[in-house]
Amino acid sequence: MTQANGEDKTEAPLVTVVIVAYRSGPTLAACVERLAAQTFRDFELVLVDNASPDREAQAVAAAHPFARLVENADNLGFAAAMNQGAQAARGRWLALLNPDAFPEPDWLEALLAAADRHPQVRSFTARQLMDHDPAILDGLGDVMSGPCIPYRGGYMRPDPGDTPEGYVFSPCGAAMLIDRALFLELGGFDETFFCYCEDVDLGYRLQLAGEPTVVAPKAVIRHVGSASSGGPKSEFAVFHGTRNRFWVLVKDTPWALLPIVLPLHILAVLVISTGSRAASRSRWC
Repeated sequence: MTQANGEDKTEAPLVTVVIVAYRSGPTLAACVERLAAQTFRDFELVLVDNASPDREAQAVAAAHPFARLVENADNLGFAAAMNQGAQAARGRWLALLNPDAFPEPDWLEALLAAADRHPQVRSFTARQLMDHDPAILDGLGDVMSGPCIPYRGGYMRPDPGDTPEGYVFSPCGAAMLIDRALFLELGGFDETFFCYCEDVDLGYRLQLAGEPTVVAPKAVIRHVGSASSGGPKSEFAVFHGTRNRFWVLVKDTPWALLPIVLPLHILAVLVISTGSRAASRSRWC
């Protein structure tokens, strides 16, 4: 196939970028344009179309010969479609990217440089900025609170710039890098989540397996957020976010901690549902 640098290669690339498209509109085209401009060139793109009615994935694949298109007859959900992309991938590393996330030209280069600096780490996450205002953070990896309510670190705070690398609870699925063998060994994303919090569930399982995640602040994307699901406050997003946070709690929390964490979780959900000022400060995953 034709790789991103325009050269025909039969050997496997170092990185496979996977994007799932569903009602992605113009953001998908902009995302792939940013990929085409990456300074790191040894990558392939697997574009998974989740039966999107506007067929934007087909148009983007036709415009970018380096994109390999996987087409589904039905919307299988983000988690299942990402797993499809991982199965089709040939790279050692998987770079998972949302169609409404726009990577800076050195995004992949910075992620791989972080991987070189941390050879014992196999999971990395990017520094995410608000697309409409890049002076504001969209997140620095995912954080897990005591009541088992995950949120994006630093969400809606001023962008601190190139902060030191460090460990976070889990990678954000909007823009992450993970060793493909590790991803498959852990079973990939849990497809029962459909979408929302599947990345937190993966990150929790990474933690339980002794596999840390490092945030690479030099790897920058600008993120719209929930562009395919009607926005973060849509009925779809609220339902799946609330349900899946509870599933993460029940599925991943060690049993000895459940009697402590479960009541706290229920109380936190009640606080969030009231729309209090405290709850509005964070972007719940």
